[in-house]
Amino acid sequence: MAQPDRGSAVMPGDRDADRQWLAAAVDLSRRCPPSQSAFSVGALLVAASGQVMATGYSRETDPKDHAEEVALRRAGGAGLTDLATTTLYSSLEPCLRRASRRDSCAELISVAGLRRVVIAWREPPLFVPGGGAAWLAERGITVIELPALAAEAQAVNQHLLKS
Repeated sequence: MAQPDRGSAVMPGDRDADRQWLAAAVDLSRRCPPSQSAFSVGALLVAASGQVMATGYSRETDPKDHAEEVALRRAGGAGLTDLATTTLYSSLEPCLRRASRRDSCAELISVAGLRRVVIAWREPPLFVPGGGAAWLAERGITVIELPALAAEAQAVNQHLLKS
């Protein structure tokens, strides 16, 4: 997985670093097993220091897994309980509703105490309605969209977006 050049700013919050970390999330999405019924998404949890705390991608350990869910589960398994200064980078807006499990990724992010999320594009209403970014923002969580990386994230899902 490509990670930001350690010679450049790599701490979340810096626009260039955010772009580099989000590009790493898009790279992770390319590892997803193909699916006709779910998006391919990559996610990273990055500490304020620039250290990757956990990663995940859709269907990584279970066919129903979402990328954010895998990364959050790994962070919890590693004993990371204070995620308030951690940034989640996701190649797609975290889901607000899902068909496969009860808790949405937006809910998991809120419960985990994250305060900052960076995404490449908003979830199109292909399988379920989107809206995770707005829901998170309503709860005081900063959501930053970097549309410059949307085309790369969408390319991974092109088989679903053809119409």
